[in-house]
Amino acid sequence: MHLKLFVLSASSVVLWLAPLSALDKRLDIHKALQGVSLTAAIACAVAAGNIAREQAEQNEIEEIKSRAITADVVDEIATSAYISQQQRQQEAELILASPAQDLEASRQALEAIYSNDLQQASDSTSTPDSTSAPDSPEYFMYLEIRKSLEAGKTNTWIIENILNMKGRKFAEGKVKLQGLLAKFGSNC
Repeated sequence: MHLKLFVLSASSVVLWLAPLSALDKRLDIHKALQGVSLTAAIACAVAAGNIAREQAEQNEIEEIKSRAITADVVDEIATSAYISQQQRQQEAELILASPAQDLEASRQALEAIYSNDLQQASDSTSTPDSTSAPDSPEYFMYLEIRKSLEAGKTNTWIIENILNMKGRKFAEGKVKLQGLLAKFGSNC
């Protein structure tokens, strides 16, 4: 593309200058050849300009695509951080709202949940009953889903914003949402 642009630009300059320096002005055909040469030079210059414009548009489109991808990644990270912060805030509010005697028990339960999550992440093994308890992270996620459903949010919104499963993971998110509703539906 760059080579074609360069050749057309150089050709237009050569075609414009050639009749001025190479032809004898005393010849009758001089003006006709000069006109043809100038016309060909203009055609080459216009073609070179069109190629340059197309190339600039393609570069602009690629830049827009790059910015869109970057914005999506930043949005995904911000959404994930916001949801994580909201979950921690709700857990803290639950602890603070409970009576003083239950405070230590709640702290120990949350500590057990987080240490269990860390152990599951490192071992990749868990007992089947550990996630069905009402104080499990899945149960807190279920409570958030119930609140969203009661607020009139759609399943799509819940899958994308609470379960954080967008794009290719959306189908997996639908299955997870149905699983959580089926698993904890009788607890609420």
